Amino acid sequence: MAEAKSLGVVGSRQMGSGIAQLGAMHGLHVWLLDTDPTALCRANKSISSSLQRFVSKGQISQAACTEALGRLKYTSNIDELRSADFIVEAIVESEDVKKKLFIELDKITKSSAILASNTSSISITRLASATSRPCQVIGMHFMNPPPIMKLVEIVRGADTSDETFHATKALAERFHKTIICSQDYSGFIVNRILMPMINEAFFTLYTGVATKEDIDTGMKLGTNHPMGPLELADFIGLNVCLSIMKVLHAGLGDSKYAPCPRLVQYVDAGRVGRKCGVGVYDYRKGSEPIKASPRL
Repeated sequence: MAEAKSLGVVGSRQMGSGIAQLGAMHGLHVWLLDTDPTALCRANKSISSSLQRFVSKGQISQAACTEALGRLKYTSNIDELRSADFIVEAIVESEDVKKKLFIELDKITKSSAILASNTSSISITRLASATSRPCQVIGMHFMNPPPIMKLVEIVRGADTSDETFHATKALAERFHKTIICSQDYSGFIVNRILMPMINEAFFTLYTGVATKEDIDTGMKLGTNHPMGPLELADFIGLNVCLSIMKVLHAGLGDSKYAPCPRLVQYVDAGRVGRKCGVGVYDYRKGSEPIKASPRL
């Protein structure tokens, strides 16, 4: 399979815009697709700011920044992905929604295109089953934020071909990423370990073992984690954490993966983390600290 020259990214929020930025920085012509024009506008600003930070730190030249921006195109028209060599979806962590997108991409993209999912937990085999090209469907899970984090988790579905795997590995290497490979089991490697730890931190808060501050401080100073689990959950998005725990619980069938009621309660209340200004912690300026709600 020839080296990819063009990249389509579906979903323009933090993960999608970061993946699109990576592609543009490494010489690919990139289409960033989102049905929400406002989200595309935010992504444009975010990518421009991020590239300028790379310039200010001396990591890329101003010319390289300008060239990268010139290789990016923002669109709400899925038909513009027809000529893309490689497509990565980075939309909501919902199997049904992703399957609908893969059905549509399968219809409009060229027959040689690879369809990759940035899912952090959902079965690649089941996503691939929605297409007529399961051998060209693969998991390519970037860490957040993609331009900074060094890891990519590659997940082969039951029918993913060696050719697709090697092309995906080559693209990750082009992005200067370290690659780990997982079998197609719920949560793969990273979230199979990370999300139960975050869920247990919520149980520790829920049962009154300690305050959120002490839980996070304990893990940062006691285990040398750069961010405490509750703070990290806010950064990831509590709704994303909950979705992944549900996938783990359903896919692995063990009660130890049942989402903590406190996590469920926060998501039900719309407290999903940094992106909305409040989660476990309150990030709104001038706001009073949020008191723990009563145990369910």
